[in-house]
Amino acid sequence: MSLFSFSHYKFLWRCSIAFAFFLTLFFIANSLTLQAQSTSTPCNKDPYKQLNLILNQNGTVTRPDKPPDSPPAADPTLLVLSKDLSINPSKGTWARLYLPRAAQHQRSKLPLVLFFHGGGFIFLSAASTIFHEFCFNMANDVVAVVVSLEYRLAPEHRLPAAYDDAVEALQWIKASQDDWLKNLVDYSNVFLMGSSAGGNIAYNAGLRAAAAADYQIPKIKGLILVQPFFGGTQRTGSERRLANEPHLGQCFNYAMWELSLPVGVDRDHEYCNPTAGNGPARLELIERVGWWVLVTGCGGDPLVDRQVQLVKLMKKKGVKVVGHFSPGDYHGIQDSDPLKAKELYRVIKTFISALNYAQE
Repeated sequence: MSLFSFSHYKFLWRCSIAFAFFLTLFFIANSLTLQAQSTSTPCNKDPYKQLNLILNQNGTVTRPDKPPDSPPAADPTLLVLSKDLSINPSKGTWARLYLPRAAQHQRSKLPLVLFFHGGGFIFLSAASTIFHEFCFNMANDVVAVVVSLEYRLAPEHRLPAAYDDAVEALQWIKASQDDWLKNLVDYSNVFLMGSSAGGNIAYNAGLRAAAAADYQIPKIKGLILVQPFFGGTQRTGSERRLANEPHLGQCFNYAMWELSLPVGVDRDHEYCNPTAGNGPARLELIERVGWWVLVTGCGGDPLVDRQVQLVKLMKKKGVKVVGHFSPGDYHGIQDSDPLKAKELYRVIKTFISALNYAQE
């Protein structure tokens, strides 16, 4: 389903909000009719065993099922060039930059997308092949410089470590003397984006950046939250209905939160549940700085009700938000289905282009 379908571009932008609001209401109504509980598979009470992690004596974990990595590629014949740059050696954080090759020969500077990968805060890397290919293709299709952050993982580094790394990455980007960043990026056209746990990082790091009013970071124009990973102590209809969904079942969901949240808190902590406690009030920070937010999701994701609730709450708080939800599919589908990834790139490009067009 296309986010925008109007031929006249200015009319497209103005009407997109009404369309997104209608789509959100439709999706809420549809979701509420499907809240029949499914029989949940019993979870392993040991979150390490549930996630197939080996706890070492020094507090680190061994991750036996490590997926393949890909190196950066500076091959000038490729459509997109990539390279790795260190951010903070003491923390082991670094970034992989992606630059559309054609951008080297054009005068106009490109938007920048700071991307945070998924993996439940515990797994995967900016070098993981699935995210390397995703960012490579996104840089080409969206026509943007993409900076994919290697942030610290839990449980060795529980939240808010990843949020701290994200804000530090923004400061590093602004101060960097790297040729790609310094000469080819429009620092007034920056977006924080993440998928799954990365969407959660983009959201929470965005709140920190909005609260700090830090002139040492680039000017953020918006947030792009792709199937953002949120939770809560009370299950939603979609979480009940899809408790045994193989891509993000309830047992894995709960175990990842147990090992990534600060010790002693539950899933209604503000890092996990943006609608609980002081979460709704924190949204006023985004409204105040005037950012736009794009939230995408799908009907086959157990987290979809939370994502729809967040869009509804943002609207209530006056945040300029666009919700894009599709039927079916599953959590993380854009990482394994190239056609779905292509659709997402089109949605993102239209979102970014519409904001730039509206501000001309």
